[in-house]
Amino acid sequence: MKIHSESFIHNRPIPAEFAFGRIGDAGEPCVLSANRNPHLAWDEVPEGTASFALICVDPDAPSRGDDVNLPDRSVSKLLPRTEFHHWAVVDLPASLRQIAAGALSDGVVAHGKPDAAIPGGGRQGINDYTGWFAADADMRGAYHGYDGPCPPFNDEIPHRYFFRLFALDVPTLDLPQGFTAPQVLAAMHGHVLAEALVAGSYTLNPALAG
Repeated sequence: MKIHSESFIHNRPIPAEFAFGRIGDAGEPCVLSANRNPHLAWDEVPEGTASFALICVDPDAPSRGDDVNLPDRSVSKLLPRTEFHHWAVVDLPASLRQIAAGALSDGVVAHGKPDAAIPGGGRQGINDYTGWFAADADMRGAYHGYDGPCPPFNDEIPHRYFFRLFALDVPTLDLPQGFTAPQVLAAMHGHVLAEALVAGSYTLNPALAG
């Protein structure tokens, strides 16, 4: 199975329109961006595929937040990293072969986008902005679906974003409302026929931005 995107080139920078935050026109370290989901398309699907699951994960999130987004400090490239999940989708129909750019996310929604079924089939879980904004009265809520990159503007490394597509031998996964990406990975265990991956990078650090 193969996957590609018309929105970015594999292992190259993701355009700001597909991010949650961007560098401001006047040089502001971070302003809200268009937050559109990127285009994804796949083929060479294995026989017996009954559904697809999709996860987007950033494996470069800081494991400690002491220095995050502080203008007089930096997030060291030596700091251990952890995962931040930006998207979790299950029960995509076996006949589906692409998701159009902006079809499932177009703009930042304070307190998170509402839980809604995907036209044609599929369910979206919550992403890790749900926990990130938990203490912010202006933003906290359940962040369903896709919300794009917004790495610390003072991080010494660009972040990588892996869009992982799984072909499954079951039409649906037994998951509760508001499921998370780790729950998807656990539920699909033993049901994966194939996996395909496309990756991009993103940074808000002006010293690293091209």
